[in-house]
Amino acid sequence: MKYVSRNLRVFNPISTTILLVLLSVTGLLFYFEQINVVTLVVAVLFSFLIATSIHIADQWEKAVVLRMGKFTGLRGPGPFMIIPIIDKVDSYIDQRIRVTDFKAEQTLTKDTVPVNVDAVVYWTVWDVEKSALEVQDYIKAVGYIAQTGLREIIGKHELADLLQHREKIAESMQVALDEHTNPWGITCQTVGIKDVVIPAALADAMSKQAQAERERQARVILGTAETEIAVKFEEASKRYINNPVALQLRGMNMLFEGLKEKGSMVIVPSSALDSMNLGAMGGLVSLAKSNEQ
Repeated sequence: MKYVSRNLRVFNPISTTILLVLLSVTGLLFYFEQINVVTLVVAVLFSFLIATSIHIADQWEKAVVLRMGKFTGLRGPGPFMIIPIIDKVDSYIDQRIRVTDFKAEQTLTKDTVPVNVDAVVYWTVWDVEKSALEVQDYIKAVGYIAQTGLREIIGKHELADLLQHREKIAESMQVALDEHTNPWGITCQTVGIKDVVIPAALADAMSKQAQAERERQARVILGTAETEIAVKFEEASKRYINNPVALQLRGMNMLFEGLKEKGSMVIVPSSALDSMNLGAMGGLVSLAKSNEQ
């Protein structure tokens, strides 16, 4: 963002209208021979002086007025007048919230990783007099101090912190910027980190690391589930030891679930049939299957 001075804006709608009216009246008086040439020249110069003494500051602006090079005060918003030749409007200070983009390219983090960071700062001028007198170009100064502060913040944090704790880093940066800009009459309201770009090779390595970590977690979860299942089977076996009827009903239920689907076949070891007293049941099931065929 570049600083655009409005010192060259000499005329405004009010001053232009007054100048045209005065020149028209002067021209008519000279046409009807009411004034001579000398008076005409004086009247024209007077009209220009009156017109250039009238200025307008917008609602969000303050005009910095100097008298013979010395600060005399602030004017606006709205129309105001100055003394021609003696006074001048040095600049118009915009007091709205402004946005400045800045970046830190190839900056090393605390763990020596080069990163490119894009950020944005929202700031505003709260003391027009300080911003006009304490710093030459406050807009450019805010951009430079923000970029320098961003590089310092990056150098104090590791890459993992930059990627995971952007909000905290932005808050600490906002506090640091505010300390530098407050003496200039400027306050930094908030800082946002838009993007953190890391080298492609490092991004691939981090992706593989994350994938390996997810696989490890999946294996741990699967192992934990197997352990829990084994515990439940152990509890169930203790209940079936002293209750053969329940074990037989469970076996019948298992066979029923396996044979619900048409055309399915279940292979049950003979030892399981003997232990659950399902020999007769197995024969009946086989007979039913043969009859269906």
